[in-house]
Amino acid sequence: MTSLDARSALLERFAGRRVAVIGEAILDGYLDGVAGRISREAPVPIVELLARTDAPGGAANTAINLAALGADVRFVSVVGRDGEGDRLLEALEDAGVDVSDVLRIPGRDTLAKQRVSAGGQMLLRFDAGSTDALDARNEDRLIRHVVGAWGDSDAVVVSDYGYGVASDRVLAVLGEQQRRDERVLVADAKDLRRFRPVGVTAVKPNYGEACQLLGEPERRGTRARAAQVGMAGDRLLDVTGARIVAVTVDTDGAFVFERDAPPYRTYATPHPNSRAAGAGDTFVAALTLALTCGATAPVAAELASTAAGVVVRRTGTSICTTADLADAVGQDAGKRVDPGPALDARIRSFREAGRRIVFTNGVFDILHRGHVTYLARAKGLGDVLVVGVNADESVHRLKGPLRPINPLDDRIAVLEALSPVDLIVPFQDDTPAGVIELVRPDVFVKGGDYRREMLPEAPLVERLGGTVRILPFTEDRSTTNVIAKVREAYAEETRA
Repeated sequence: MTSLDARSALLERFAGRRVAVIGEAILDGYLDGVAGRISREAPVPIVELLARTDAPGGAANTAINLAALGADVRFVSVVGRDGEGDRLLEALEDAGVDVSDVLRIPGRDTLAKQRVSAGGQMLLRFDAGSTDALDARNEDRLIRHVVGAWGDSDAVVVSDYGYGVASDRVLAVLGEQQRRDERVLVADAKDLRRFRPVGVTAVKPNYGEACQLLGEPERRGTRARAAQVGMAGDRLLDVTGARIVAVTVDTDGAFVFERDAPPYRTYATPHPNSRAAGAGDTFVAALTLALTCGATAPVAAELASTAAGVVVRRTGTSICTTADLADAVGQDAGKRVDPGPALDARIRSFREAGRRIVFTNGVFDILHRGHVTYLARAKGLGDVLVVGVNADESVHRLKGPLRPINPLDDRIAVLEALSPVDLIVPFQDDTPAGVIELVRPDVFVKGGDYRREMLPEAPLVERLGGTVRILPFTEDRSTTNVIAKVREAYAEETRA
């Protein structure tokens, strides 16, 4: 099965997963019009209203994204007995979300965020709604719904905006439920320190929230942020108590940290003019479903980043459906570029854009965690990662007649699924010297116990103006070891 087939099969398993979402229900409103005059009352534009759109926001957006990806969703929240609450619940029901666990409390105003835009430019946002804590009686009611939803769910998401739903008592009950009857439990909150005793599976801070958890100021620039977050995995895992921490860094993708595993990074295609809202909710929805279906943290994060990328290309509060995600996953393929004019054109475009090009090469016969970690670290040395892959005939000569285990097309298909990989260039020779001359990398990366003088390509790279970097492989991870274990297991099975 190719990587694309595997991810498609994973998406199919999303359908029917039961997920409870706990958190603040917010009505996102969009008032769009045109502004051609300035008011005489004040120096502000007069907006002639042309359209009004409402959409579920906050935790409600997470709920409808889960439903759009095929999950059966129960939403546990609080709204007022007002028009905003009516419109919000109607939109949730239209999206297929079960709202029978949403409390309607007289005297409480539904949270709402209204945005006013003219000519595609947002002019202002005004917020309304009750943000105070629930009284004891209604908190008791909410907790009963939380417990009921927990028992009927495969996974639970807490989307906490700090507006009174995820109280200390609610979190204590979640911790008790998790210890008694464990679930995939994902938290997305402004202050994830509060979730440390709960026993969460995964948390998703954005970059600003991660900086607050670390007690550090926010930095500017992709590389500065990457360096800051990339070194903070252990601290973030410790302060949140989570098994997995996925830090979304705006348009720069996400960093994924997991206990007893090397860090991983996904990469996103920037959309600087995006007016989307709620891409983080989409990320959480896809991450939760992937983890619930047994995906590893890197695979779950890749799918989540792809889903968020779908939403970022849209306007307003939006969702990613299963069909959207399947299409986006399919578009990840096509990174293969054979040596020739097409490769020359791609490299030239990178150069003209001022991108720093990293090159590495290998057989990549049976992709394992060591490869994934190595490629992510290699990408971190620049902006574009080009991977040279030995063709089958070349592998025969280098590794013997029984290798490769997987043919070239299959090996490339698996590499295409990794977001750190930007281009894949197959080559027939025993060394990548010809590809290096075409790519002229800024950085040439090799993994293992090499020294510069052991690499025949090093003088060529340096003559072309590049530098050589050696990255250690992940300990006890190699294709040779994997093949040996498979053969040993097969031999044992045959003897049995």
